[in-house]
Amino acid sequence: MHQFSKVRHVNGIHDFDFLLGQWHVENRRLKHRLQGSHEWEEFSATQCNQALPAGIGNYDDYIAAHWKPDFVGLSLRLFNPQTQCWSIYWLDNQTGGLAANGLLQPPVVGKFESGVGVFEGEDMLDGRPIRVRYTWSDVASGTPCWEQSMSDDGGGHWELNWRMRFRRVSP
Repeated sequence: MHQFSKVRHVNGIHDFDFLLGQWHVENRRLKHRLQGSHEWEEFSATQCNQALPAGIGNYDDYIAAHWKPDFVGLSLRLFNPQTQCWSIYWLDNQTGGLAANGLLQPPVVGKFESGVGVFEGEDMLDGRPIRVRYTWSDVASGTPCWEQSMSDDGGGHWELNWRMRFRRVSP
């Protein structure tokens, strides 16, 4: 007789289940980041999020045809059951999301607490090192919100430079 191990519940593994499916996305993006700019652009996009096999994460496509007609982005979210944290990678057809050595750029890493997800990591902007933060909120509302902030002083001060509000596309 074979003994099957029970699938154990891992805290956090379902944190991004709210995002599965198709979405209409309203964007508000700062035109010039970390330059003291107050000029915003607004545009719409679509996004389709799908689960990866065995619950290891999910990915989505991001298409903003009216903003940049040929632009396609992809978020890859991977869950680490040991740390109970998510790693989020951003890739697109303009930069690839790859370093010069062919490896993925470093992810932002974090988790959800009290319904808010905060994910941070190191990045580069115009050749200088920065910190980037993604924040997910209102995830149970039916209109979740994603925000991106950047810091060029090691996290002492943060500049919000992109906000997305999601609305589910009716089937």
